[in-house]
Amino acid sequence: MPYELPSAEKPAPRSGLAWVACGGSLLAGTAGYVNVVMLGFFAVPVSHMTGAVSRMSIDMGTAEGLDFLLISSILAGFVIGAIASGVIIGNATLKPGRRYGVALLLEGMLLALATVFAIQEMIVAIPLAATALGLQNAMASSYRGLVLRTTHVTGIVTDIGVLIGHRLRGRYVKTWKVSLLIAILIAFFVGGVLGMLALKWLGLAALGIAASGCLVAGSFYLLAQRLRGQQAK
Repeated sequence: MPYELPSAEKPAPRSGLAWVACGGSLLAGTAGYVNVVMLGFFAVPVSHMTGAVSRMSIDMGTAEGLDFLLISSILAGFVIGAIASGVIIGNATLKPGRRYGVALLLEGMLLALATVFAIQEMIVAIPLAATALGLQNAMASSYRGLVLRTTHVTGIVTDIGVLIGHRLRGRYVKTWKVSLLIAILIAFFVGGVLGMLALKWLGLAALGIAASGCLVAGSFYLLAQRLRGQQAK
């Protein structure tokens, strides 16, 4: 649950909060960017499955077999990405030291493949991008009572509303929780804006920027973990 029962004010958990806010915002910005690039050209979202499942229902009702198969591939790709994340990371609670770097590298590789196919306007780029975002969405799950999802904002907006509502009722709500959720929401929006601009300037090659970002971030994370391990010896 995103709120707590009334209690004495506790200090915000500064230790670890900065990297969660930074990492969560960067991931949300990446998802917003990728989703807008794919939506802007292929006219299908790849970062959230609510619309996909609804469109599958429409396709089933109108006997649109080809579109049903395409949207089904998005759903399947997203699930496969989440499964891969579960195998790689192995826990739903955010904690430094886990194999997030490996997951980021895999996401970058998937987005790189999606870029290659997207430039050729091949629809296989769509499920590949969905797989990358399914992997990302499953990476960040629970942090100090908050459920963090970085590829869609329905839950984020809902939790912001719940937290504000409980504050209005006089319940104790930690300010850092609202701030973190708002930061992720803004990052997703800004990422989408940048994705639209990049699509206009670079075409579908713009997807390669997100791929490069994930590869660099994953490599940096793995290097940082290795250096930390050496210092601890």
